[in-house]
Amino acid sequence: MTLRPVSMALPALLLAACASQPPRTEAPTLPSTAPASDTVNERYVSAANPVDELDSLASWTSPTGDTWLIASAKSTDQLVVFDADTGERLRTVGEPGDAAGRFDRPNGLAVHGDHLFVAERDNHRVQVFALPGFEPLGSFGQDQLRAPYGLWINETEPGELEIYVTDSFMYGEHFNVVPPLSELDQRVRRYRVVFDHKGQPRSHYAGSFGDTRQDSALRVVESIAGDPGGDRLLIADERFPREDGRNASTLREYNFKGHYTGRSLPQDAFAAEAEGVALWSCSATGGYWIAVDQLAPLTMFHLFERDSLAPAGSFHGAVTAYTDGVALHAASTREFPRGALFAVHDDAAVVAFDLADIARQLGLSTECGG
Repeated sequence: MTLRPVSMALPALLLAACASQPPRTEAPTLPSTAPASDTVNERYVSAANPVDELDSLASWTSPTGDTWLIASAKSTDQLVVFDADTGERLRTVGEPGDAAGRFDRPNGLAVHGDHLFVAERDNHRVQVFALPGFEPLGSFGQDQLRAPYGLWINETEPGELEIYVTDSFMYGEHFNVVPPLSELDQRVRRYRVVFDHKGQPRSHYAGSFGDTRQDSALRVVESIAGDPGGDRLLIADERFPREDGRNASTLREYNFKGHYTGRSLPQDAFAAEAEGVALWSCSATGGYWIAVDQLAPLTMFHLFERDSLAPAGSFHGAVTAYTDGVALHAASTREFPRGALFAVHDDAAVVAFDLADIARQLGLSTECGG
């Protein structure tokens, strides 16, 4: 969610004419006390299109084996579809508006089966589309959502989905004032969704949650991911006050009933804002969480043990910077037999990291390819 200036020099392949955008504040640089980070080179960096202001990512594989990477483009109010194996820009979907199939500040994305879910901050809803044609099937959340950002989906029964949506509504003239603690129990909203015999989504609002205590409330939320095997949600709290008056960022652990477990990542685990988060599930119980630390001049990707949340290493790419969203595609594709981690680069492009490269470079467990 952070806004940043475009003064930093970028590689030539990513330079492009910039459209008028709101001024952006400088991202933090990596402190000298930060833990060591390995370099994992990107397998590709897509052509840049700065006017898009890309944010979130989701992947989908067609019955013929083609894998798409779908990105939300906040400034142009549309979706951008890339070939996930090559980074080639394939098409755009949608245009500004509030009718079905149109968008107003699309943000969080999630794919389940052949359905794509899109959270729209300024239309205050989640739209549902059928893939591969992106036919709009319906929407939900208009009566509750105020500023939806992130999405995560859990299939509780065959055909029955529980969808968690972060709602980072703010107050003040510039919408930068965190609501009072008493209102922060609305930071995550739950919906139960099923599809009827005509393929239309039917939703039921299942309430909201969020801790409201001074030292553990969810203040600025966006990314969310879950682990069905561990009854665990990790929610990125991008900005909360520390005792010394500075802001900090972390991932907080909740269970599926919406109760804060009391666990979060250690203070100073993130030098900047915690952004995208994804679970790399390598077996029924093994794997790692991958979390974005939105730093300059290079994004840091931190890995944490699936159950203990203990640090498991960090890496950065050769060019990837200012990352918001990520998508972890653990299934084999044509170019990535062991799967890939996709990330947004500088709001303008997408990049791909080979999971096999990450596993080897960081010396991860053998079940994850290390």
